[in-house]
Amino acid sequence: ATSALDNESEHIVQASLDALVVQKQRTTIVVAHRLSTIRKADMIAVTRDGSIVELGSHEELMRLPGGEYRGMVEQQAGTVA
Repeated sequence: ATSALDNESEHIVQASLDALVVQKQRTTIVVAHRLSTIRKADMIAVTRDGSIVELGSHEELMRLPGGEYRGMVEQQAGTVA
């Protein structure tokens, strides 16, 4: 939902998601267009063609050289040509 939001609205949505995650009383599944939305997630599942191809925290996935998640994060940050 955040892909079409202005920065202020995105921050409101992010704060709400953060509050849900902090409670740790339920599992929250987030489908994200902006990867910054899921950066703090305990577990991130990267899918391709209906299958999970990578699974881990943001930090774990960013350590994978040539990883799918890392490539998408770098592309969104504008650090990959």
